Amino acid sequence: MEKLTLRDLPIKGKRVLMRVDFNVPLDANGQISDDSRIAASLPSIKYVLDRGGSLVLMSHLGRPDGKPNRKYSLAPCAKRLSEKLNRPVILAHDCIGQETEKKAQNLKPGEILLLENLRFHEGEEHTEKDPDFVSQLAKLGDLYVNDAFGTAHRAHASTSFIAQFFPHRAAAGFLMEREILALGSLLQNPKRPFYAVIGGSKVSTKAGVIKNLIPRIDGLFIGGGMAYTFLKAKSFSIGKSLYDEAEGSAANEIIEAAKKKGIPCHLPLDLIVASDFRNDAESRIVSIEEGVPEGWQGMGIGPKTTDIWSTELQKASTIFWNGPLSVFEMPSFAKGTFAIAEALARSKATVVVGGGDSVAAIQMMGLGGKFAHLSTGGGASLEFLEFGHLPGIDALSDKK
Repeated sequence: MEKLTLRDLPIKGKRVLMRVDFNVPLDANGQISDDSRIAASLPSIKYVLDRGGSLVLMSHLGRPDGKPNRKYSLAPCAKRLSEKLNRPVILAHDCIGQETEKKAQNLKPGEILLLENLRFHEGEEHTEKDPDFVSQLAKLGDLYVNDAFGTAHRAHASTSFIAQFFPHRAAAGFLMEREILALGSLLQNPKRPFYAVIGGSKVSTKAGVIKNLIPRIDGLFIGGGMAYTFLKAKSFSIGKSLYDEAEGSAANEIIEAAKKKGIPCHLPLDLIVASDFRNDAESRIVSIEEGVPEGWQGMGIGPKTTDIWSTELQKASTIFWNGPLSVFEMPSFAKGTFAIAEALARSKATVVVGGGDSVAAIQMMGLGGKFAHLSTGGGASLEFLEFGHLPGIDALSDKK
């Protein structure tokens, strides 16, 4: 890797200011419902502690719009991290200020300070509105580590601008390093055949990455809500299915680009459709030639598509999957997404999953250990594959 990593830093006796991603989901009672993001940060955290460093951790949680809001306090994260490490985690009342600075300076080797939500200050997301915010954060550490890949596509104070205060001392954490290597391998030298399976709801968020991948892949599979825009572009009836009218031309461009390169662009051959967007709605299977009935909507790929795609995907040596292929949150319509997830889990290919709902579906099925890499950043993984770099990565120190 061309950037400094945590292994390259002199940890002993130093305060490590580490950006982590503790933007965890909370239930109605404010309790953490999924702590996988906290768990993902543990290798980097333990590495620093084991080598005689102290830690100042910083993260955001939710969207408090630049103002303190108890609903988005990181207190539950401090408690959960303490339980996982079996050691105290001090929670600062703020992420900057004299009191916080004093707590950071008084840290002893092996101690951990978690700063309160960065987004309680508008300077985190809008550095130009509070240029002093980032310099106050920088005072809290001797070394800087970014282990929050999920926010690396944001040019924010704690993910990008802060690195300038740590010349030759700004490094990638282990999670960030794994993400860069796994996703970078798809752009550089993937084993072939290399297939991309793209789902999800919006063409607009995926068109750029698909266009960038087409010259690199050997097959494209398009499902989920975005598939209806592609089907309509090919003059199939889609009823009242999700349709991105503004992206119809982008769908056509992708189809033509794949055709020009000579790679198959697989669209659904059949669909499960419903009379309404409800789990208990009337449903049936239709072929795409038959089309989605007027007033009905597509809910996912059908059994014929599932069978053919599952077989075809076994031919791959490398697969990138991003986005569900059906409305998997509703049990009546989850089968398409789950069946493809099972097929990918059985595959001998190197399978990289691009974060978000795809990872959620895999975790629901207990298949997480069957994949080469599950990205922690949905948007970040897509932007990395589209552009080949991200602000949070670019800001890190280069290796000498």
